[in-house]
Amino acid sequence: MAPEPAPLPLLPGTLDLLVLETLRWGQQHGYGIAQALRARSAGAFAVDAGSLYPALHRLERQKLVAADWAQSEQKQRVRVYRLLPAGRKHLARERGRWERFAQAIAGVLQPLESAVKP
Repeated sequence: MAPEPAPLPLLPGTLDLLVLETLRWGQQHGYGIAQALRARSAGAFAVDAGSLYPALHRLERQKLVAADWAQSEQKQRVRVYRLLPAGRKHLARERGRWERFAQAIAGVLQPLESAVKP
């Protein structure tokens, strides 16, 4: 069996987008966000606490997400994050930008013979 590929590094600015998208699916605590990102990316994105929590705090300061204290299933006190309306608007804008970016990259990576001539 082939070894599992190493996680991919995130491009600058993409962690906020991925966190907001994860919260669009429903409120979640930090560990749950990290697990969702890993699962939805088939293990390609392994976000550590040293990156995730500063991103969550930044999004909270920007008033894109809010956090409340709750009790986890293991009876531990955790911060649960939820997407705010401003976060939904920001996410919609950033998704549009990301889709344009991905299409542009795909266009450049396309084999020359299938590229559209100007």
